[in-house]
Amino acid sequence: MQAAPPIRIRALTEEPVRSDGGHVLYWMVGFRRPGWNFALQHAAAYAADLDKPLIVLEALRLGYSWASDRFHQFVLDGMRAHAAHFAEKNVLYFPYVEQESGDGRGLLEALATNACVVVSDDYPTFFIPKMQRAAAARLSVRFEVVDSNGLFPMRATDRVFSRAFDFRRHLQRELKKHLDTRPLPDPLEGLTAKAKDESGTPFAVARETWGLASEDQLCGKTLGSLPLDHSVPVGAFEGGFTAGELRIQEFLSGSIDRYAEERNHPDADAASGLSPWLHFGHVSAHQIFAELAENEGWTPEQTSEKVNGAREGWWGMSANAESFLDELVTWRELGFNMCAHQADYDQYESLPDWARQTLEEHQDDPRPYLYSLEQLESSETHDPIWNAAQTELRETGRLQNYLRMLWGKKILEWSPSPRDALTAMVELNNKYAVDGRDPNSYSGIFWVLGRYDRAWGPERAIFGKIRYMSSENTKRKLRMADYLARFGGQGDLFEGEP
Repeated sequence: MQAAPPIRIRALTEEPVRSDGGHVLYWMVGFRRPGWNFALQHAAAYAADLDKPLIVLEALRLGYSWASDRFHQFVLDGMRAHAAHFAEKNVLYFPYVEQESGDGRGLLEALATNACVVVSDDYPTFFIPKMQRAAAARLSVRFEVVDSNGLFPMRATDRVFSRAFDFRRHLQRELKKHLDTRPLPDPLEGLTAKAKDESGTPFAVARETWGLASEDQLCGKTLGSLPLDHSVPVGAFEGGFTAGELRIQEFLSGSIDRYAEERNHPDADAASGLSPWLHFGHVSAHQIFAELAENEGWTPEQTSEKVNGAREGWWGMSANAESFLDELVTWRELGFNMCAHQADYDQYESLPDWARQTLEEHQDDPRPYLYSLEQLESSETHDPIWNAAQTELRETGRLQNYLRMLWGKKILEWSPSPRDALTAMVELNNKYAVDGRDPNSYSGIFWVLGRYDRAWGPERAIFGKIRYMSSENTKRKLRMADYLARFGGQGDLFEGEP
């Protein structure tokens, strides 16, 4: 069994591994998948080396910000798939669904009783880092977290990159040394020792006290009884690693052939659509990359020796594949770089100095339209394109790639101040987007306000030197008649659109 690469491992406690413990515990919180997962692989390697059984804990808590039927059901879909998968493996799976906020308190410590080591997922945003730090303060056992977020280990550099170009150039210099180290497709293959659910064991004690999630709970039949935001309904797609892997296959066998030219057009439906499953860890960037490379007949020897930061040419793949990899690797992992190294990644003050200066110079400029958060949330603006984008987000949990940028730019234009715009974007995105609360979410939202961008001219009212986008130009550039018809946008822009 292969442990995770050392560069991907962090210890949150100083205790040594206890070889005389009874089991290894894997606490699944960010990488909710049974394969292509360095963290699960690391836990399985401990179990094999120590000849101890492996317990997998996957809990769904309440009380997190923006908790709703939409996010709960997506996670439950994954837990249901895991229950079936792990039943065929030499592990004990403990799925737990909290019924009242705080009911799960003490479960982790109970399962960690007499553990050799506890392993979890090193994911840099939302409540996960804070939750793990709090758990580390309560655990009297070795506790390690493992990075299985992307191809480039988050802590392979301490530098925070301010531009995609600079990060891309860094990847061209440093990524090749990490490409041969992939997580195993099935990290549990070869495990022989299986924990026993016998009276008195930590698993049995935890089961008797907290209870395993029932089939009805895993199917979402009890969602209505939970203290969630029921105004945000279940989204338009199924969660879980099996559904995510199916989406990978659909994309790589279909629309990727149109990706470079058509992914921005709403009517083309050429984007990958993988971000919800990537966000919840149901699929792995390593798996997507491996399957894409196989389809391309690609080997690492095809990468270029040039380190120039160019978006095309370095991988030695087709134009469609390279365009997709620039999103999957460069832009996605740029966000992880920021969130792993800068604690204020979600604060207005984290914007570049030039962006804050120009926004603040224009924050008192008259706004042609001002909309409240409630009006924005309900798609009640004068702009049919924006209304359609917000309706898609609210109703399905997804926002079309290109329109996501316009969506944010118009919120900036229609808000009393840049800080108000930031608040509105975070609230709407994190409340409705299945791929929200993610490093990529914050990359996109803060890009609207100048992060990862440069000063643009001519200087404009409200925007200053921030890049400007208009609905009129968007409508001219994109094929979107079907999209507008589907999500309720109709007619022309109101007269007076800036």
